[in-house]
Amino acid sequence: MKKYVGLLPGLGAAFVLALVSREISGLLPEGLVGAGVIALLAGMAINPVLVRSGVFSPGLSFVSKKVLRLAIVLMGLGLSFTQVLLVGRFSLLVMTFTLAAAFGGGYLLGRLLGMDWKLSGLISAGTGICGGSAVAAIAPVIDAEDSYVAYAISATFIFDVVMVVAFPLMGRFFGMSDMGFGLWAGTAVNDTSSVVAAGYAFSDAAGQLATIVKLTRTLAIVPVVLIFSWISQRVEAKSSEGVRPAGQKVDLRKIFPWFILLFLVMVALKSTGLVPGTVSQTLGSLSKFLMVMSLGAIGLKTSFARLAKSGLTPMFHGFSISLLVVVVSFVVQMALGQV
Repeated sequence: MKKYVGLLPGLGAAFVLALVSREISGLLPEGLVGAGVIALLAGMAINPVLVRSGVFSPGLSFVSKKVLRLAIVLMGLGLSFTQVLLVGRFSLLVMTFTLAAAFGGGYLLGRLLGMDWKLSGLISAGTGICGGSAVAAIAPVIDAEDSYVAYAISATFIFDVVMVVAFPLMGRFFGMSDMGFGLWAGTAVNDTSSVVAAGYAFSDAAGQLATIVKLTRTLAIVPVVLIFSWISQRVEAKSSEGVRPAGQKVDLRKIFPWFILLFLVMVALKSTGLVPGTVSQTLGSLSKFLMVMSLGAIGLKTSFARLAKSGLTPMFHGFSISLLVVVVSFVVQMALGQV
């Protein structure tokens, strides 16, 4: 019982921060800055005050790990396999190229800049899949530092703020159709709220398509988390034994992130149509709030001073990969005649 009581201060701090962040986000132009980003940055600002007392640490660790995974599981109720069929073969093809650009380009640029593979991988995931949700899903399976999570989300957030304003302007400049722009925004902009804001700023039709494409893109979390789990164990084996012995097998039970299996169960339930819309919406809202709580907890555990040690390199990496994804998405659509 004492163990659970010890979680309350940290849980309370993350809960209050999430409530305040959500209110602040609601006062800003729609899609400009998500509540999760506000909670993360505000948490880092408050960190010097809370870090003096260890009373918050147990609860913050619980929220940043256990509650985070629950948020990702519940996020599955906002998706369905039928969405993959709705967006069509063109969007899936474009997504294949943008994901390859994000992870391939991210890896190469990260190596060139001398970055830790975990940090460059998180930035690539946030850029290629779905912003903070993807970063949060991958971080625990590769045992990434909280500062890496904060940097990865910050790097993609800055680009998203620019894109919310620039994307509709560029779409009109290029004379894009509603379908073309919706596909472009859905495959190239990072965070879901930013995709929605940019899409509907162009037109209602573009906004609807962009949202569906973006939700479908979120399903890429599953294979990417599994791949990163496998990579992490290989790296750990090499670092602990020098060279990984030939023939050594990867222990699937050790690396498999079981919360992702539950995520797929939620998606399957949503796909059956048996879950009432009101229940799905309620749990979806709960998932978003828990995600904000989790990002706030990560922020409360991370100091700006520690983050600053990484310099501007991760920001340059994030901006470069985001720009690469935007260009690749547009070029592929041009080649397919979908612009």
